[in-house]
Amino acid sequence: MADSKELDTSKIKFPCAGYHVAVIADKHDEFVTILEEIINKNCSDYDALNLRVISSKNGTYQSFRFTVTAESEEQLKRLHDDLKGTGRVHMVL
Repeated sequence: MADSKELDTSKIKFPCAGYHVAVIADKHDEFVTILEEIINKNCSDYDALNLRVISSKNGTYQSFRFTVTAESEEQLKRLHDDLKGTGRVHMVL
């Protein structure tokens, strides 16, 4: 069993600058615009220059990687829910 010190170190300390987010979604020409609208709605410090987009080998999926300042668990949950709500997102990490 882990002691309480180990459990405390695994939690995010808010605010957390440079919080990495990865999104796996269906490939769609307009999805970058949708993704950035959702990020800007939920994260005040998003920098589009840091967005990395990688297509899957067969071109069916795309992964999107970016960093934001995580302000709270509620903010991260809203971001996750909004991304999943597009119907195109398979995973948010």
